[in-house]
Amino acid sequence: RSRANPAVGIVEPSSVGSDKVEKREFMAVFPDLVRDLTEIGSSSKADPGIASAQKWYAKVLQYNVVGGKMTRGLAVPASFKLLATKEQNTPENIKKAYILGWCIELLQSFFLVADDIIDGSKMRRGKPAWYCAENVGLSAINDALLLENGIYKLLKKHFKDEPYYVDILELFHETTLKTTIGQCLDTKSSGPDGRPHLEKFTISHYNAISKHKTAYYSFYLPVALAMNMVGIKNTNNIRVAEITDAELHRQAKTILIEMGQFYQVQDDYLDCFGDLSVMGKSGTDIAEGKCTWLAVVALQRATGKQLELMKEYYGRSDPESVAKIVNLYKDLGLPATYRNYEKSTVNTIRMHIHQISRGLNHNVFFNFLNIINKRSQ
Repeated sequence: RSRANPAVGIVEPSSVGSDKVEKREFMAVFPDLVRDLTEIGSSSKADPGIASAQKWYAKVLQYNVVGGKMTRGLAVPASFKLLATKEQNTPENIKKAYILGWCIELLQSFFLVADDIIDGSKMRRGKPAWYCAENVGLSAINDALLLENGIYKLLKKHFKDEPYYVDILELFHETTLKTTIGQCLDTKSSGPDGRPHLEKFTISHYNAISKHKTAYYSFYLPVALAMNMVGIKNTNNIRVAEITDAELHRQAKTILIEMGQFYQVQDDYLDCFGDLSVMGKSGTDIAEGKCTWLAVVALQRATGKQLELMKEYYGRSDPESVAKIVNLYKDLGLPATYRNYEKSTVNTIRMHIHQISRGLNHNVFFNFLNIINKRSQ
């Protein structure tokens, strides 16, 4: 018996989170979660010294978790509402979907705080990266751990009695590991001296980075959480027309990972050619010698002097070196190549969505597609 809405009469909807009411209701949950997280030790009169840590934790949460586009977090309630039956679509369950959405935002913040330290990025979301903020420095490493561990406190407090508690717990652990592996692949693309290993800049290496570092937690995780909430677990339970729940998860993962990898290509392009006032941070991929889609395609096309230019200037932080690489990208026609790639990839993803078997509402995927199609930040 199917719990998922059938994908009939599909109209591609507006993007996740475009509804101002939904975003306002999502934001309204956050103060309660801050209280949940900062109450650690508050009942113990024998340990009054923890008050300063509680106050600091609240500051960490306010600075790092709020302020982004929140598309990952909002994708959970949006997906839940599309997948749930009428009986499941209750205010209580929608609030739980909001909480799971905020757990993803905590995960995102944990990764960003750590990533900015590793990359030496100075700006994030239009303000100083957390480790660059006043009186923070490398204590931001511990703050990143506070953000990550907050996820599991919230899951225990709000979901321990739910039949899907263990499933979502494992999803967060597995996704965190996959993303961390992706970060490892990313950082190991350069040597200890910071110079990039250009011989590693292959499309297969790049795909492994984008799949693990971005796609799992940004695209598959929100939908998988919603699927578990409505009872679609990754098991051999037959749901509709001999299609198992495990098969529905496989289909969802295939398309969402494909979207996530495309999203990372977009991110690479915008890091180099995006508008700083829109992005909220300056691009640093060239200066840091990152293994990006642009660098991989450039190395595939470069010949002679162009290849020598990449070897000499890629991964150098001075503005002149960065400018030389940007100009090389333009000479190689990469902006036009990207636009063609974007158009063809979106068409391919749209086709794959329509080919999904019965059992999952296609609009779950079109929500994501509309976010990433021709995005500018």
